[in-house]
Amino acid sequence: MTILANSLVIFFISAGVLFIVVTAIGLVRLPDLYTRAHAASKSATLGVMCVLIGVFFHFWLIEDHFNPRILLGILFLFITGPVGGHIMTRSSYIAGVKPWKGTVRDELGPEIDRMKKEQNVK
Repeated sequence: MTILANSLVIFFISAGVLFIVVTAIGLVRLPDLYTRAHAASKSATLGVMCVLIGVFFHFWLIEDHFNPRILLGILFLFITGPVGGHIMTRSSYIAGVKPWKGTVRDELGPEIDRMKKEQNVK
């Protein structure tokens, strides 16, 4: 049982570290704010969640201590990480930060224009 528990812990922590490394590479290599924010919000959230799951399993299976606060932290991170990234990129777009010149499609532009026209009408 100990070998299985250790394997589970090592798997989740290694997967978390891999996701965090992918996040770091994405933050350095991606061309604009929007793609960098996507890398930071999605893969960093997955990376930290995997590390926390590994820590939870370590304390639960090896140390025999069930800690629900780690589960609440995972849930909170799962909800707030991507939402925070979305809000930051949307506010950057509204503030006028231009996307990368190689961006193929801009679906938010017409929607923001429509919202601004509705605000001016009222």
